[in-house]
Amino acid sequence: MRPALSNTRGEHDLIAAIRARLPENPAWLAIGIGDDAAVVEPPRGALEILTTDAIVEGIHFDRRFSSARDIGWKALAVNLSDIAAMGGTPRLALLSLGLPADFSKTDTDGLLDGFLALAAEARVTLAGGNITRSPGPLLVDVTAMGFARRRHILTRAGAKPGDDVFVTGDIGAATAGLSWLRAGTTDDGTMNGCADRHRRPLPRVRIGTILGRNRAATACMDLSDGLADAARQVAAASGVGMRLDASALPISDAARNWFAHSGVDPVDAACAGGDDYELLFTVPRRRRGRLATVTRQSQGIPVTRIGVVTAEPDVLLVAGDHVRPLPEGFAHF
Repeated sequence: MRPALSNTRGEHDLIAAIRARLPENPAWLAIGIGDDAAVVEPPRGALEILTTDAIVEGIHFDRRFSSARDIGWKALAVNLSDIAAMGGTPRLALLSLGLPADFSKTDTDGLLDGFLALAAEARVTLAGGNITRSPGPLLVDVTAMGFARRRHILTRAGAKPGDDVFVTGDIGAATAGLSWLRAGTTDDGTMNGCADRHRRPLPRVRIGTILGRNRAATACMDLSDGLADAARQVAAASGVGMRLDASALPISDAARNWFAHSGVDPVDAACAGGDDYELLFTVPRRRRGRLATVTRQSQGIPVTRIGVVTAEPDVLLVAGDHVRPLPEGFAHF
């Protein structure tokens, strides 16, 4: 890990402090933190999966609402979600920090607490990165690497007409939680769970890995930018359409009530909102037995059928007799 600049404790001391907190390198990590680059032995018989995501203060998190620990957790979580969507098993991560002048030693320690807590849970090794000073917002950039055998890789392109469409967990909670935090209102405690979904998303790594290994799914994508965005992207990549059942969408009661209280349609808000980090995937009916295995091994995470893949290219939302296009998902630009 080679920092360009430092926070208040000094760049070399900061790197040493990070290194001291890490467990012993696994056998496949020949050279880790402390050199110009990490050196890794590839997993035998597997393909490597690489992804990178940056989270930026004011765009992906707000320090008024998210602790430093939350930010560190989320920075890794969004990358693990991408590996899960590819059917992979996460293995290592590189962490790069752009630290503003007001980000203290305590803040940095807290960020590492969150990052390393999720890394330990997901069995991910921190293998290196970079530290620099930011003249503006806090920036946390992570590159993650996972692996899967060639036949276990999932992509967005593979859905076929007649496949069923499924989603893990529930949708809309993170969007509702952020809206509640910004509103600054109090409640009876039901919205705290939604706020936690925004601050500390839970990547569906286990389910993604099992989906890939037992080849249950034909296509998969995570819901970083909302269900509407994922459905459209999977449909476009696969050259198909989808019809999603509005009544089947797994929207949590807390999120549904908050949207209704705010005067917005709960279905539209849940479909358009980002930060869910659930998995949207398609399954042929002949592979329902394999999907049952995924469900049994999901450790209680629900898997809900929400629609069907169609030959017609439109992605539609069906509510009773009313059929309309899905709302737009989150877009950065």
